[in-house]
Amino acid sequence: MAFMEKPPAGKVLLDDTVPLTAAIEASQSLQSHTEYIIRVQRGISVENSWQIVRRYSDFDLLNNSLQIAGLSLPLPPKKLIGNMDREFIAERQKGLQNYLNVITTNHILSNCELVKKFLDPNNYSANYTEIALQHVSMFFRSEPKWEVVEPLKDIGWRIRKKYFLMKIKNQPKERLVLSWADLGPDKYLSDKDFQCLIKLLPSCLHPYIYRVTFATANESSALLIRMFNEKGTLKDLIYKAKPKDPFLKKYCNPKKIQGLELQQIKTYGRQILEVLKFLHDKGFPYGHLHASNVMLDGDTCRLLDLENSLLGLPSFYRSYFTQFRKINTLESVDVHCFGHLLYEMTYGRPPDSVPVDSFPPAPSMAVVAVLESTLSCEACKNGMPTVSRLLQMPLFSDVLLTTSEKPQFKIPTKLKEALKIAKECIEKRLIEEQKQIHQHRRLTRAQSHHGSEEERKKRKILARKKSKRSAIENSEEHSAKYTNSNNSGSGASSPLTSPSSPTPPSTTVEHAPF
Repeated sequence: MAFMEKPPAGKVLLDDTVPLTAAIEASQSLQSHTEYIIRVQRGISVENSWQIVRRYSDFDLLNNSLQIAGLSLPLPPKKLIGNMDREFIAERQKGLQNYLNVITTNHILSNCELVKKFLDPNNYSANYTEIALQHVSMFFRSEPKWEVVEPLKDIGWRIRKKYFLMKIKNQPKERLVLSWADLGPDKYLSDKDFQCLIKLLPSCLHPYIYRVTFATANESSALLIRMFNEKGTLKDLIYKAKPKDPFLKKYCNPKKIQGLELQQIKTYGRQILEVLKFLHDKGFPYGHLHASNVMLDGDTCRLLDLENSLLGLPSFYRSYFTQFRKINTLESVDVHCFGHLLYEMTYGRPPDSVPVDSFPPAPSMAVVAVLESTLSCEACKNGMPTVSRLLQMPLFSDVLLTTSEKPQFKIPTKLKEALKIAKECIEKRLIEEQKQIHQHRRLTRAQSHHGSEEERKKRKILARKKSKRSAIENSEEHSAKYTNSNNSGSGASSPLTSPSSPTPPSTTVEHAPF
């Protein structure tokens, strides 16, 4: 087929999940407005930072666009008179800094295209919907039986993955969803192996995997078609959301926070663990488990987006598990992400932070036991249990699954080897990033400790003690020399005695405290 005949652009090296931080460094007043100079940094490296200049009107425009999320964001109010006063500008700068802190620490907002474009216009200036439409239209030239009904604007969280509602021309009532995505930074398969594996996905049959109707790929992207499900995903059920609504509107600020029933938690959890075990046994890397990647088909959970790891896309929860060096394989990533999903099913919302120090009351202590094994401080520090271990825990061990569908997913030996090598490369990049974050955290802690008020006081006291001791030693040494001089001058035959035994001066060089 002639899908995307133009030369490939190659994989996108930028990892969109690496957090951006923003600090207002200064402000400058012009004739009728004030500009704020902002230092934006990607990740932990100071070298990976840049300056942007924004006016209050830019913040206001961003805030209006983010209203779809339904959150009350702390943007300082407008002021028409006296807005050039020095004190007012200083106060507003504090308010705008607080606003930036809120949007960059909110997991969903910080990953959305609106915020990325505001903070990093150089890397996010493209119109990704337009790019996706160009690729999709090329596909339709060779596959005329499909037809676009409408774009499903921003229904997912990924900036470089777009969705379209489809239909088949001779079956106009049936609705399907087409997804198109760029290659990501973790694409390590050769182009040939990548395309073969993408085209293999429609042959994957499993009671807990959502069926792929059609799949194709070229050297720079992939396109997949699945049946549209009116009920939506597991996340739509938890948040009582409409599947076609934008991601920000659906999940940022749910109107009613309520977890699922215990039996639902047990059944859905068991089904998801079963399919994870199936993929792990097959040597197929997943690493993309979250509630929006689980389709609900009646009372059955079916996993979505198996193509993400082939495309090399970073995980939704990557900024969480890169903090913990023991979560360093895709199997352990899946287990940790299962903890996030279980928390959402139980409490109707994601955890405020990870690791979780203490868990709110749950429908059963068996739920808490699984959460502790995947999200607690101890688990994140010491490592994740296996999927097989989770299946043996009381919450899931007594769940009876009734399905007659036999799993089928034949992966040729050559492609299995390619998957194994790609998986090792993905894990190698993860381990390297975790190592850098760990080293940065240690350095930051040491600098913070060294610069703390208490530490400075200790160093001052120590310096005074050393200075005092040195003065005493000098005084005693001078006294001893004076006594010796007097004794030898008198011609007395009595042996020399010193009034005290002064401590000899140290032969080691001591650095002054700083």
